[in-house]
Amino acid sequence: MNLSDSKESAVVYLISGPLGVGKSTVSKALADTMKQCTLIEGDLLLHVYRGDTEPPWEERLRLAWFNITAVTRNFLRHGFKVVIDFVVEEELDWFCGQLSDLDVTLYYAVLYAEPDTLAARLHQRGDEQYIERSLFLRNKLMASPANGPFLLNTDLKRPEELVKEIIKNDRFKLMGYSR
Repeated sequence: MNLSDSKESAVVYLISGPLGVGKSTVSKALADTMKQCTLIEGDLLLHVYRGDTEPPWEERLRLAWFNITAVTRNFLRHGFKVVIDFVVEEELDWFCGQLSDLDVTLYYAVLYAEPDTLAARLHQRGDEQYIERSLFLRNKLMASPANGPFLLNTDLKRPEELVKEIIKNDRFKLMGYSR
């Protein structure tokens, strides 16, 4: 099936944010609200290496983004909506460029929480070793002017509320046409 054959518009939701902010929970809840949808968990494509085959970090990240893009394009071509759960640092413009030849609507949300909330969530799930990295990413993502319009505070909100806000609020629409 080609995208042009689909009666519904092709849609991609890209959910970013630091570790412990709720990306996976929100992405799963978002994907569960749609018919014919796939969920791409970027971390799974980042951590596919076994044995002595693991390339350096930058190469792993680059390959993960190429794979995310290839899988996204494949699912879109077959009529699926796509939800992507992955930290987006400098890759947003590149990713948009990779989809620019498709008739697709891309929604982008950068989840964030207060530092104490992130630390508590990571502590609760036994990931204290990632607190410093999470806070670094939080500050980096929030300071980026490109992310400003797409920031979404997860403090004191249930995943269902966040999903509803992402779906209904056009401020998260990054590219594409109106529905």
